Amino acid sequence: MESSEVFKLIESKYPDALKSIDLEGIEQSVTIDVNSIADVCNYLKTESELQFTSLMCLSGVDYEDKMEVVYHLHSLLHDHRVTLKVELSRDNPKLPSVSGVWKAANWHEREAYDMYGIVFDDHPDLRRILLPDDWEGFPLRKDYVVAEKYRGWTIRKIKEGFE
Repeated sequence: MESSEVFKLIESKYPDALKSIDLEGIEQSVTIDVNSIADVCNYLKTESELQFTSLMCLSGVDYEDKMEVVYHLHSLLHDHRVTLKVELSRDNPKLPSVSGVWKAANWHEREAYDMYGIVFDDHPDLRRILLPDDWEGFPLRKDYVVAEKYRGWTIRKIKEGFE
């Protein structure tokens, strides 16, 4: 099944959930309303003709003016793939967790939280996964400033003329 066909099924089941469809380029994608993402994901996994049982990747993205979460899904049974996106505000990057749909989302969402500060509501254990619990900031955000020291250790040495 082509991505465009999957997008039509989503649109027929959740007409208010689709914000936009991008059929250009190598990777076709659909942007889903933030409040509908968990329902749409559950539908994509459980619908018999779709069965997207594999969350291959969930990634955070920072575009300076907005944040985004990208979901790459695969149906092992039907061998089709789809890409979903959710746009978030930089001031309050928050959306529902899909860890109840795919167990693999647990770690993916924790990484997006740890690196970008994206909050996943109803996540069973939303805490840092790569950095220490007392780390300040979110290193993959474009506005992140690396501290010079952490627990007395030098993280970054600033040389004159270089940043």
